[in-house]
Amino acid sequence: MQISTAWRRIARVFLPFAAGYYLSYLFRTINALIASHLSSDTGLGTADLGLLTSVYFLVLAAAQIPVGLLLDHFGPRRVQSVLLLLAAVGGGLFAVSTGFLSLLIARAMIGLGVAAALTAGLKSIILWFPRERVALLNGYMIMLGSLGAVTATAPVEYLLTSMGWRQLFEILAIATGTTAILIYLVVPERSVAPSMASATLSSVFSDRRFWRMAPLSATCIGSAWSLQGLWASPWLTDVEGFDRASLVRQLFIMSIVLSAGAWLFGMTVHCVKRRGIGAETILAMVAVLFIAAEFALILRASLPSILPWSVVAIVGTATVVSFAVIADYFPPELAGRANGALNVLHFGWAFLAQYATGLILEQWSANDGHRPVQAYQVAFGLNVALQIATLLWFALPWFRSFASWVGSISLEMSASAFEPVESVGLYENSAILLPPDDDAEW
Repeated sequence: MQISTAWRRIARVFLPFAAGYYLSYLFRTINALIASHLSSDTGLGTADLGLLTSVYFLVLAAAQIPVGLLLDHFGPRRVQSVLLLLAAVGGGLFAVSTGFLSLLIARAMIGLGVAAALTAGLKSIILWFPRERVALLNGYMIMLGSLGAVTATAPVEYLLTSMGWRQLFEILAIATGTTAILIYLVVPERSVAPSMASATLSSVFSDRRFWRMAPLSATCIGSAWSLQGLWASPWLTDVEGFDRASLVRQLFIMSIVLSAGAWLFGMTVHCVKRRGIGAETILAMVAVLFIAAEFALILRASLPSILPWSVVAIVGTATVVSFAVIADYFPPELAGRANGALNVLHFGWAFLAQYATGLILEQWSANDGHRPVQAYQVAFGLNVALQIATLLWFALPWFRSFASWVGSISLEMSASAFEPVESVGLYENSAILLPPDDDAEW
């Protein structure tokens, strides 16, 4: 692809969709910073705040498959521009809402409006850029979009000193509407071939490998989104005793780590796959590291809190790893549907974890507006227990293969004990055949 053509496509295709994904990430994480303002201005309790923030993920999860079908039929340009206009209306409604119900409806509208933010961008990359550049540009898309999480920390805190959160949402509504118009006017149209949607979804949901990997990916990535999107802020305030300046500083560092995580995971997957290592191994390592970080928080390990919270942040970009696993499982014509199906579980679990955490915390009375550390330990601990269960489920085929291998070794050694010494040389040169296991991928 010629340099001038490449830069033209980056300017007219990649950057407009990256701007849309940036705004979606900003909407996703901004409640962590304005949670105290929302509670004081509208009288929301912990459970109400959890539901208000998590409904974003619920709507995203419900919309993933329908949005995928619309993208295939109408193309990313038209779908993204229309949905972002809906998000702009939701942002405007959020700015003027005074009651819980109107805030909830506005937040749901925002969630539906940004439902195609990532998938539309990824599909536009597939349509307009060479296949060998797709993975690289996917990583850059997620990295640039996650800068929205960076904006939702120190920059937003600075703006809040001169304006209220309502004025901030008015600005976001205007920016979102402008981006929708920009995408519609600037992005060129490209015809999209019709797809076999029903057959594809059936193929994905009937695949045993998908259901072995998806629960682990959802409980880890969805939980990371839930924590960074809302509950990191109350934890740092109630448990760590951070003041406002320290809180904003830590959230800012976490968002920087989040933004770098997409690039890091993309490069890691690229390097290890060149060495013949599957992306499944990386996903398992990410899960173990994430669980260890959560245990460090729950057990109040004597570590700087930024260390485990940085791990939480970086796991939020492990979708790059999960999509690489999906690419190993399914042919290219099925990968888009499989990614959409996996995103349903990602966003669905983020909703459940975010809302359930609020419900659990609500069971403890607040002292001076702060929940006790035991409340957070119970809420986080239940989530970790489910992650451990999905990790064991994910590794079960490997355990079976390992047990079969150990059993074969034991049988060979037992048999060799009854053979003459002269046969040892033959035994050393023999091959041990393991029983086949269709699910074992490691």
